[in-house]
Amino acid sequence: MEVAERAQRWLELDPDPRTRAELEDLIDRGGKVLADRFDGRLEFGTAGLRGALGAGPTRMNRVVVRQATAGVAARLAQDGAPASTIVVVGRDARHNSDVFARDAVAVLADAGFDVRYWPDPVPTPLLAYATRLLGAGAGIQVTASHNPANDNGYKVYWRGGGQITPDLAAEIAAAIETTATPTALGDDAGRPLPDDLVDGYRAAALALTPPEPGHDLTIVYTPLHGVAGRLAVDLLGRAGFDDVTVVAEQFDPDPDFPSVDFPNPEEPGALDAALALAVDRDADLVLANDPDGDRIAAAVPTRDGWRLLTGDEIGCVLADYLLEHMPGGPERMVATTVVSSQLLKRIAAHHGVGYAETLTGFKWLADAAARGDRAGRRLIIGYEEALGVMIGDAVRDKDGMSAALVLADCAARERAHGRDLLDRVDDLARRFGLHAKAQTYVRFDDSDDDLAGRVLSRLRAEPPREIAGSAVSAVTDFERGERRDRNGAVSALDMPPTRMIAVALDDGSRMQVRPSGTEPKLKFYVEVVESVDGDVGAARSRASARLEDVMTGLFDAAGIDPTLRSA
Repeated sequence: MEVAERAQRWLELDPDPRTRAELEDLIDRGGKVLADRFDGRLEFGTAGLRGALGAGPTRMNRVVVRQATAGVAARLAQDGAPASTIVVVGRDARHNSDVFARDAVAVLADAGFDVRYWPDPVPTPLLAYATRLLGAGAGIQVTASHNPANDNGYKVYWRGGGQITPDLAAEIAAAIETTATPTALGDDAGRPLPDDLVDGYRAAALALTPPEPGHDLTIVYTPLHGVAGRLAVDLLGRAGFDDVTVVAEQFDPDPDFPSVDFPNPEEPGALDAALALAVDRDADLVLANDPDGDRIAAAVPTRDGWRLLTGDEIGCVLADYLLEHMPGGPERMVATTVVSSQLLKRIAAHHGVGYAETLTGFKWLADAAARGDRAGRRLIIGYEEALGVMIGDAVRDKDGMSAALVLADCAARERAHGRDLLDRVDDLARRFGLHAKAQTYVRFDDSDDDLAGRVLSRLRAEPPREIAGSAVSAVTDFERGERRDRNGAVSALDMPPTRMIAVALDDGSRMQVRPSGTEPKLKFYVEVVESVDGDVGAARSRASARLEDVMTGLFDAAGIDPTLRSA
C-alpha cells in the first residue's frame, strides 16, 4: 500500500482535530516528511509505548492509544477474562494525558471490562498499587515519566501489579496488529476510584518507617513539575517531618516543564533550583521525584558543597537501614539488577537474608518479588542504579515517594547521632569495601550498526585472561545463558537471554558490555572494590584510578579505541 493511501486511511480513524489537521498538511506536502510518519509504528515493548506527540503511527496520538488499548483488551480476552475483570487506568499531567486516558477507559468499557480510573492525575506508583490491591487483570498508566515535554506514553501493568515482561509485551503487540481500531465508542466511562485507595497507599507507605520518632530534619523537596508533589509532602508531614520546603516554581504539575531543560533528576542541572534553595534554607537533605513520581533523587551537604547520592548509594543505604531496623529474619530478601553494585549482595549476606539479581528493569525485580512470595520469602527492597527503588510489597514497581519517606527517616536518625547519610555510606565501605562504579558508551551510526555484534562476538570467542593486571575469574554470556569460569566449568543462568557479556576479575572488579535497547550505543559498565583501612577518602582515590585502568583494559579486550568513549 502506498504511503499516501495509508495516510488517508489513518486520517479516517483519527478523532482528534489537531492531529487530523497535522496529517492533512503532511499529506499535502508528501515526500519524506510524510513517509517518516508511516515508516513502521511506535514499538510496543516492556515499557508499553513512549514517543513524541503527533499524527501517524510513529507518534503518540489517540489512534495509537485506541489501538494499544484494543490490543490489551484482546490479550486479556485470550486468557478467558470475564466481563467482571477489573482494569485500572491512570494518567499523569502531560499534554493529552487526559484525552488518552479517557479513550483507554472507553475502549476497555466497550470491550466489557470493569474499568476503574483515577479522574485526576496521579503518580505512577499509585496506579501500580491499585492494580495489585484490586486484583486487576491489568493496569494502564498514561505517562512518559521523565521524557521531554513533547513526549507521552502508555505503560502497562499485569496481574499482581508488575510491569509486563517481554513475552507478554510481544503478545500484546501481536494483538494490536490483528485487532480492529475502535472508532465509535460508547458512553460507558467506567467508575472513578475511591479516595480510600489513596488512604490505603499512605498507610502502606507510612508502615515502612520504624515507629520511633526522631525527625529533626530540614528538607527541600521538588517533584520537577510532576504529579508526586502533594502526596510526597503529605507523607513526609504525616511521618513527622514538619520542616519541608518545596521548590515553589516546580511544585504544581506543568506539562511544559518550564524551569528545567530535561525533567530527569539524573540529568545535570535538573536539581539546580532545589540545591540553591537548600543553601538558602541551610537544609540537611534535598529530595526529588521525577515527573511521574517513580524515581528518587537525593543530595546532602558537604564541606565542598552539595553532593548528589548515586542510585547505588541510595539503594544500598536503604537496604542496610531497613534490614537493621525492620522486623524479620532469614525469610527476608533483597534484589537488584546485574548492572547495579555488588555491594547489595554483601549487605544481604551480612544480615543473613536472601538475595536476587535480575536483568535491568523493574519488570524483572517485580518478577523476583513474586517468585520470592511463592518460595516463602518477603522482599524488603529492590533497586536499580537509575534512581529506582521498590520497598515492601504494596507497590510492585519503583516508588520514589515511599523511598523519599524512608530515606528521610534514615537521615533523621543519623542526624540525631551527629551524622548524615554520607557517614552511613562510609560505614558500608569500611564493612564491605569501597564499591566504585563508572559507565560510558560508544555511539555508532548506520554505517557501523553491527558494532555491538562484533564486540560481543569477540568477547565471547576470545575472552580476556586478565584486565588491568588482575586475572579474569569468569565470563558470563547472558545471550547464551551461561557462566564460564577460568577452569572451563559452565553454569546456567536463571534469567531470560539478553545481549550482554560480563567479565569478573579476581580482585572483585566486575564489567559488563551491552547495546542500548533504545539508542545506537554500546554501553560499558565497570565496578571496582577497594579495601578500606580507616581512610575512606584514600580508598576513593585509589578506586578512581583503578576504574580508569579497568575501563581502558575492557576497551582493549573489546577491540575498541578508548578515545571513542563518551566524556
